Amino acid sequence: MFELPDELVTLGMKRIEGFPVEGFVKGKGPKKPIIMLIGEAPGENEAIQGIPFVGRAGDELVKSLATIGLTRDDVYMTSAVRSRPYVWRDKKERNGEMGKRKYNRPPTGQEIIAHAPVLDYELKHLAPVVIVTLGNVGLQRLLGKDAKVSALHGQLIEHEVRHLASLEADKFVWSDEKYIIIPTYHPAAVFYRPSNRTILEEDWLKIGDYIATSNFR
Repeated sequence: MFELPDELVTLGMKRIEGFPVEGFVKGKGPKKPIIMLIGEAPGENEAIQGIPFVGRAGDELVKSLATIGLTRDDVYMTSAVRSRPYVWRDKKERNGEMGKRKYNRPPTGQEIIAHAPVLDYELKHLAPVVIVTLGNVGLQRLLGKDAKVSALHGQLIEHEVRHLASLEADKFVWSDEKYIIIPTYHPAAVFYRPSNRTILEEDWLKIGDYIATSNFR
């Protein structure tokens, strides 16, 4: 299994201090994964358990992997941001009184930059057959704001990816090497729009076809 160095975890937690986030979830998977999955950020369940892609979305992802003959053990799961971004909102309690609770939210650009060194390290030290981005945040972390999952899902893209030039930098630069990327929707997309299930299924079949023709064994 691939392990992030302790000092990188410490750095990631330090860089995101002061933002409305909680927890820190390491990436999880083998040193030479077939797929590197890049999501958005941990949700509540992930932040509590310290494991990426658990809960309902995780179950959906496992089903997608199974359709191409893979399990969680075959892939490396990570995300653009490692701490759960949250926002406080009103919530009506069972007794009718109003209270407050934390809800998930997308990470901000500053939060993505804060945790960029962690993903940069994984991209440099892992050698996946293909990178599969799950949703717009993971896709745009690699390819920039103009990349949209609605336009690029299911396509095989060979391209440089964005990384920080230094720890002091606040903007991304392009890598020297190119990576194979196939974007698709986040597995939770089927909960918000059931019609996305057909799109996801088709995308995963394309991912499986690419892996089947790759000499990774």
